[in-house]
Amino acid sequence: MTQTAITVGAPAPAFTLPDQDGNPLGLPDLQGRWVVLYFYPKDDTPGCTTEACDFTAGLREFEALNATVLGCSPDSAASHRQFIARHDLKITLLSDEDHAVMDGYGAWGEKNRYGKISQGVLRSTVLIDPEGKVAHHWKNVKAAGHAEQVRKKLEELRAK
Repeated sequence: MTQTAITVGAPAPAFTLPDQDGNPLGLPDLQGRWVVLYFYPKDDTPGCTTEACDFTAGLREFEALNATVLGCSPDSAASHRQFIARHDLKITLLSDEDHAVMDGYGAWGEKNRYGKISQGVLRSTVLIDPEGKVAHHWKNVKAAGHAEQVRKKLEELRAK
């Protein structure tokens, strides 16, 4: 599949994916709320754990801003449940095992790690407004401190 470009102001690509409990969750279920959809490579790795813990630590602030935080990786629901239990995470994690949603959000593609080229998750985040439009897109995210960047951008956009 070809990587899609995400355009601020355009409708966010529709999706429905299983959460950590295997229950389907889709963008239409979240209409009327802000959605923080962040893509990460793998459960229980250092950067991914930092990012998930930071979003969990700030979850009350996100909820006060009418936002739902969703993490998405190619890991299975069972892997997500273990990750959540191990780190007492409070956010919802989605499984995109065939990376179709990641393709649609430009979060799956070519990576160059230490000179080795491979296909994989491109750590990124999309902020979706209550009408289902892309409000902001972060590409090539650094895990540490990212949740705070997202919260600040959300506050700024809500103030407009």
